Amino acid sequence: MIRTGLSILSPQGSRARLSVFIWHRVAPKQDPMFPGELHAERFVRTLGWIRRWFNVLPLGEAVRRLSDGSLPARAAAITFDDGYADNLTVAAPILQASGLHATFFVASGYLDGGRMWNDGLIEAVRRSPLDVLDTPQWGRFPLNDWRARETAALRLIDQIKYLEPIEREQAVIDVARAAHTTLPTDLMMSSGQLVQLHKLGFAIGAHTVSHPILARIPLTHARDEINAGRVALERIIDARVPLFAYPNGKPGRDYLPEHVALVRQLGFDAAVSTAWGASAQGDDVFQLRRFTPWDADRLRFGIRMAQNLAQPMREALV
Repeated sequence: MIRTGLSILSPQGSRARLSVFIWHRVAPKQDPMFPGELHAERFVRTLGWIRRWFNVLPLGEAVRRLSDGSLPARAAAITFDDGYADNLTVAAPILQASGLHATFFVASGYLDGGRMWNDGLIEAVRRSPLDVLDTPQWGRFPLNDWRARETAALRLIDQIKYLEPIEREQAVIDVARAAHTTLPTDLMMSSGQLVQLHKLGFAIGAHTVSHPILARIPLTHARDEINAGRVALERIIDARVPLFAYPNGKPGRDYLPEHVALVRQLGFDAAVSTAWGASAQGDDVFQLRRFTPWDADRLRFGIRMAQNLAQPMREALV
């Protein structure tokens, strides 16, 4: 039933629509602090549904076939953002076992021991030996169980996310110090792991150097972030990196028309946003839409994908 509905909504040829899935991490097992987040067992199940319902293509091929009107029915591509180490250690083996391709968009500046600021806060709270976290600037948080730690981490993220980058990084350090924890250096891939991922046959895409919100920085700085991130990745894997993902990716909020123009000028083949929906022939391939249902139930997941295909364009792209 779901497969038939998806075929009607996304037939082959010029009327096809391309669904692009987006994930960030796949934990090896269910995270007690964030039990709703994706983990290996759930990822295996989800890929099983996707394999039955969709024709999954490498993103680069899908973009070319979208443009020339030769997509198969129920066309889809799989993507991951940021460059987490579990993309190689957990996600890649599951993808291989499922016979599915994926593109991994990597922020080059976090390779080899870096971490994203929100992960720093989460891990500081997760690893704290304290029953109460007392931060003079951000408040006092009970840590007596996993639910309390989840709440504390989310509240800290909400308070700190709007700071300037330098202040934000200092806030993470301050929280880790107050939590009596040492921040991890192995959350993101190393350069060697990135090479391994590429050698397995997966595609590597650019995602800037430091994952800034492009709309909030000077255009010259944005250009450097976009280009330098790609150059660093190409140097590591010794291959061209033709695809780009806008950090955070909401059109009009996280990136603007001038950033789309930059990506074109810099010679990328296509770029992905995080605007919901599916892309059709004639759409801007430098603003491809992405969507992944959050449902763990098979039927609800399938219905949500059908609704995503059936929806008129939810939001105007820039």
